[in-house]
Amino acid sequence: MNIKTQRHNKYIKFALYAVVVILLNVAGITLFFRVDLTKNSIYSLSPVSKKVVSTLTEPMTVKVFFTKDLPAPYNGTELYLHDLLNEYALNNKKQFKVHFYNVSAETEGVSENAKGNQQMAREYGIRPVQIQNVEQDEVKFKQAYMGLVLIHGDIVEQIPTITTTEGLEYKLTTAIQKLNHKVSALLALQDKIKIEVLLSSSFDKVGPFIGLKEIDKYPDRIKTLVEKLNAKTYDRLEYKYIDPTTAPDAVNEKLDLNAMRFSWPAIAKANIEEGKGIIGLIMEYKGQVREIPLLNVIRVPIFGNQYQLASMDQVEELINTNIDGLININQEIGYLADFGTVELSGESPLGPQGDTAGRFSELLNKNYSVKSIRLKDEPIPQGLKCLIIAGPKEKFSDYALYQIDQALMHGTNLALFVDALEEQKDNNQGLMMGNQQMRFHMPLNTGLEKMLAGYGVRIKNAIVMDEKCYRQRKPPQQGGGEQPIYFIPMIENANINKKLDYMRNIKGLFAFICSPLELDDKLIAEQKITAYKLFSSSKRSWEMRDRIMLNPMFISPPASDSEMAQRPLAYLLEGNFTSYFKGKPMPEKPAAEPKKDKSPEEDAGAAKATEEKPDAAQLQGQGTFRETSPPAKIFVIGSSKMISDQLIDENGQSPNTAFALNLIDALNDRADVAAMRSKEQQFNPLNPTGAGTKAAIKAANIVGVPLLVVVFGLIVWGRRHVRKKNIQMMFQK
Repeated sequence: MNIKTQRHNKYIKFALYAVVVILLNVAGITLFFRVDLTKNSIYSLSPVSKKVVSTLTEPMTVKVFFTKDLPAPYNGTELYLHDLLNEYALNNKKQFKVHFYNVSAETEGVSENAKGNQQMAREYGIRPVQIQNVEQDEVKFKQAYMGLVLIHGDIVEQIPTITTTEGLEYKLTTAIQKLNHKVSALLALQDKIKIEVLLSSSFDKVGPFIGLKEIDKYPDRIKTLVEKLNAKTYDRLEYKYIDPTTAPDAVNEKLDLNAMRFSWPAIAKANIEEGKGIIGLIMEYKGQVREIPLLNVIRVPIFGNQYQLASMDQVEELINTNIDGLININQEIGYLADFGTVELSGESPLGPQGDTAGRFSELLNKNYSVKSIRLKDEPIPQGLKCLIIAGPKEKFSDYALYQIDQALMHGTNLALFVDALEEQKDNNQGLMMGNQQMRFHMPLNTGLEKMLAGYGVRIKNAIVMDEKCYRQRKPPQQGGGEQPIYFIPMIENANINKKLDYMRNIKGLFAFICSPLELDDKLIAEQKITAYKLFSSSKRSWEMRDRIMLNPMFISPPASDSEMAQRPLAYLLEGNFTSYFKGKPMPEKPAAEPKKDKSPEEDAGAAKATEEKPDAAQLQGQGTFRETSPPAKIFVIGSSKMISDQLIDENGQSPNTAFALNLIDALNDRADVAAMRSKEQQFNPLNPTGAGTKAAIKAANIVGVPLLVVVFGLIVWGRRHVRKKNIQMMFQK
């Protein structure tokens, strides 16, 4: 073979290699795949996300507005969002489109193209946020755009601020699902949604004196807003302005307008007489009514009450939120609103956060339509998937218990956050601590406990204390250090049930004033009920009984370890339940209390009508009694504090919040959504280690590492010594 032939062979081989590389790249484009090796597959779409985006039959466009070259960690958020949206697009290339827009901050020099992007972002309601940046050991603040909008038909859904990757897939998937349902629901509406602004003209004079300037123009601004929204809701909104001062008959007396009524004293200097007025917004559709407050009253120290009208952005958000509820875009769940249950409406953000569940309610309303049920006045609607009962304080009648029992028998799942004890003042002993009377927790008997015992679970009249608990830092004036709060057990990862998907990524919880639970194993076995213990206290926990006083300074662990044991704190029961009222007389509905504002003639007429007409509710109860339920679930925890504002964060990111929302999702057959929500939990504590293990690890680091170096050196020296001897023997021969 000559030199020329060899040279040609080299070129041929090079060309073949180049062709192979090109073909591999082409194949890689069409046969693209990637592997997510993270534990919870946080960089891959969940099955429910793939299912939701694949069901889109009409185009959906996502417009992302992000400022480029952001500092860490925000640059990582943008990259994660880019990859995540591309994953959505891969599962529905035809209907799901994504557009990214570089939006520089307004304070920076920008091009005409960037200015256009800024204007587009503002039109979609995306505003810049302030972020912190550290440059050359100097803390600086800059404005940045970090948001997106989803457009489906004429409907727009915003995620105005994206500063973290946590929960981002959950927000996107639920938004896509809601938009898909919303378009179909709006197009199917037969009647229009009525929006009525109630604003008394008497406010025109007093408005400027309480900080409400140009209040007379407020109805026209809302009218303009409704016209703008009509273009996005297929013209399904109908606007009307009512002046209660000149047209009092136009105000529907059936509406609860107590929250909208305001009064003011006479202002002599301004020649304003004492008066009153109504201000608010009513949304109505097919008998469903939503009341939206437009005037916020904020009590400020020294300055007194301050009045503030809701901005147009706030009104737009409230209207959009209530449209979702009125046309039942979200799945409906029930909340028992009488018998002294926990209030869902919290205080003002500037006010104290007590035992209300305002944050829990706000988070629920993003994905569910929460229906308040007053069991004293109305039955539980049939077909309801889940009923929440939180912290009842009043005694249930047998008829009310029967209604709850039969709801379960018809397939309604129950979420019970029930207190076994109630805080009371000690009126007998008169014990005092400082200037305050001592408070004790005494047994609370609502009647719900006996029905739960009939299903196989009992709440004990005690509170769990735990050495593994929340520790509060004491101020310097009290000596500093930490004060253990034994009645707030810290639930460790090892004590949380990981068999359920929606509990798998919950790594830790705090239980607040929780009563222990116990199962009736015999009854559970007879009904063939499956009982899941969701979480429990540590092995270093005990029970406080009888006169319980929750003052951390007076609580100490028991002297004997015999009282220490693990206590179950939450159970989920699942199966076909037997009615608590099986084999018992049918309870009668309590007689309604006469209204004070009725005349004797009206009371007599109502009594006669009652005698002539049988109670329809009782007839229905007798005809539809069920002894056994279809497959149903009951969740029980001995604390209503678990959904209070003290443990639920407003962003929905804490482990306690994820647990509460995951539980409601699971009771509404959305366990896959719950698992998606918590797969990115950032609370990942290390497994607890004992003192012996810590000492062994410490000794290994101090002694073990040098010892390994010495051993390794001896091995190397030995091998060299053997090699040296072998060489000497070779030359001696």
